Amino acid sequence: MRFKAIILAVLAAILLIPGAQAASVIARVDKSSQTMTVYHHGEVIGRWKVSTARPGKVTPSGTWTAKSMKRHHFSSRYDNAPMPYSIFYSGHFAIHGTTHIKKLGRPASAGCIRLHPKNAAKLFSLVKSEGLGNMRIVVVE
Repeated sequence: MRFKAIILAVLAAILLIPGAQAASVIARVDKSSQTMTVYHHGEVIGRWKVSTARPGKVTPSGTWTAKSMKRHHFSSRYDNAPMPYSIFYSGHFAIHGTTHIKKLGRPASAGCIRLHPKNAAKLFSLVKSEGLGNMRIVVVE
């Protein structure tokens, strides 16, 4: 019974996410719970703690296609802060690894979506193999 409920929830989420049907990788970020759920071909392959924007900063809500990737990126806005395994999706906003692991699970970023570096590497590898156009980033309140 629980398995059926999970399958129905995943299918409903996919149907409610614009453009998600065509994406083989979906990263759904829930700002209220500070978590990311990663779907690959509709199957949940990861549920990880994240950090989105701290008070006074913004992580926009919406749906995007991944735009670019950079394995070794350093912020031009924030004192060359390391942003390993960056997946950019809207302007300067990205999903990326962080050295601030203890802050994961609560708002702490300047707007990007921070992940544990191991999880960022997994997501980066998956998107690299599937292609940028096959990834959707969905950020909800």
